[in-house]
Amino acid sequence: MTSTPTAPHPADLGTLVVLPWSGAAPDGTDMPYLLAYSLGDAPGGPETTAAAVEHLLVSNGLPVGGDLVDGTYRPSLPISLLVEAGQAVVRMPRLIAQAPAPPEWLAAVRARGYAYLVFTTRAWPEGAPGTIVSPAALAAFAGAQETLNAAAHVVLPATSLR
Repeated sequence: MTSTPTAPHPADLGTLVVLPWSGAAPDGTDMPYLLAYSLGDAPGGPETTAAAVEHLLVSNGLPVGGDLVDGTYRPSLPISLLVEAGQAVVRMPRLIAQAPAPPEWLAAVRARGYAYLVFTTRAWPEGAPGTIVSPAALAAFAGAQETLNAAAHVVLPATSLR
């Protein structure tokens, strides 16, 4: 008997967060980054959340722990970035996440025309909305090999309504 794997229930994703920041790139200019993660607060806990996020990413053509996906060359990619009214809005089928973006991030995305998204299956409960995240804590989580290996890496072209 064969069975078809079913998509996880949306609640299995837990609370999803998108966090924009910018930092120096090897070329000496600022790179606009987006970190997307779950708080791991799904009813089944962080393991359930990780599986649900991985399913979401893979089912949308975004390999976890794989090669960089360059959305500038894949216009049919089912994930997009809208930058409008000081907000970064990431859209996927059945998912819209938005976050206020700092001025330096907005300047970097205007200059480059894209942002680098790290969408990780690793939960980060310390990064809850409304919590002040220190630059050191962000760097420790976002730069951890465990976070990076458990993530889809995507260059997302930025669009606007104008």
